[in-house]
Amino acid sequence: MRRSARALERYGPDFRYRHYAAVRRLPVAVGGTAAVGALFAAAQVPPARRWLSDRLEPGKGPSAEKRARSWFSVRFVGEGGGRRVCTEVSGGDPGYDETAKMFAESALALALDDLPETAGQVTTAVAMGDALTGRLRAAGIRFRVAASR
Repeated sequence: MRRSARALERYGPDFRYRHYAAVRRLPVAVGGTAAVGALFAAAQVPPARRWLSDRLEPGKGPSAEKRARSWFSVRFVGEGGGRRVCTEVSGGDPGYDETAKMFAESALALALDDLPETAGQVTTAVAMGDALTGRLRAAGIRFRVAASR
């Protein structure tokens, strides 16, 4: 985000970025943090790491039915010039289906779209920006303004 903001004038000179994770109940936050910590600690011990690695065989993932029930939603809140705008990006299964769409549409945008001239290592927003957003919308990923005031 910060690198894109430095490269694109439309972010403006006062752009700042922070991110947070939100959960509805404190026990979920505490339990999630404890579970991630325990998993990280277990992965440092070779026998536990092998046991964890054996839980899923390579090439085996969630079934099509499970992926069809999966979804993601990410909310962005922007404030500036006395206004506050909330936007949301959402779609289906983020682990397989939507990730594949994002990669494929990025490749198509790079190969086929009229993109700005860039050089070196640039961010997705700088390289493909609005062209990629349009492609992702057409592929079924939703972008919407949730609230504005």
